[in-house]
Amino acid sequence: MKLKAPDRITFSHFGFCPGCGHGVAGRLIAEVAEEMGVADKLLTAVDVACGSMHMNDWHFDTVMAAHGRTLVTAIGLKKTRRDNPVLAYYGDGAAYAIGMAETMHAGLRNENVIAIVVNNAIFGMTGGQMAPTSLPGQKTTSSPLGKDAVRFGQPFKVEEAFSGFDIPYLARGALVGAANVNRAKKMIKKAFEKHLDNQGLCYVELLSPCPTNWNLEPLDSKRFLLEEMTKHFPLGEFKGGDAK
Repeated sequence: MKLKAPDRITFSHFGFCPGCGHGVAGRLIAEVAEEMGVADKLLTAVDVACGSMHMNDWHFDTVMAAHGRTLVTAIGLKKTRRDNPVLAYYGDGAAYAIGMAETMHAGLRNENVIAIVVNNAIFGMTGGQMAPTSLPGQKTTSSPLGKDAVRFGQPFKVEEAFSGFDIPYLARGALVGAANVNRAKKMIKKAFEKHLDNQGLCYVELLSPCPTNWNLEPLDSKRFLLEEMTKHFPLGEFKGGDAK
């Protein structure tokens, strides 16, 4: 990550909770857009959840979608503005709960948009409820005794769900630690490159801490992500990359 913030993002006086990864993710997207020279043409769609605050930060043309409809909104933007790069930015609750149908059918059709999904294993904006990505035994506001994986299922893994889809890029990074952040930026850049080449759906999931709803201090939340989340969500490139 560069020491100087990119011109295309200006963090406002309010923002994300201390330790949250949304700010890092938003900056990486702005850096890549600037470096690739597409910042003036980039169209973004954001969900109504935590990531929507990037509407106050990004200097891109941005549309706020209904909850869970971020990806399909981005697809609509791309179909009407075919010469513009288009990016959908949203969370795991929107992607894998209310927006699961949109996620799966976008992969099935190999829609030509970029999807950046921030996975914090919880519903962040609405009070910390259990999500399809919550870990077995994880305590949330709707599973105070811990998630019962027998009743509610194992954490949803997009790489398994998309295993039979012919999409050009699928990767998962983490927003914790310099090495992981640099690798996440490379994943975002590769997604942009393949999208600009009109190859189809370029999907990057980014693991993020959520200290507020995990009831952890920021440093402890980073350790939880690296030591526990990655057991269920392996990092790497699953389609269209070098790492397996």
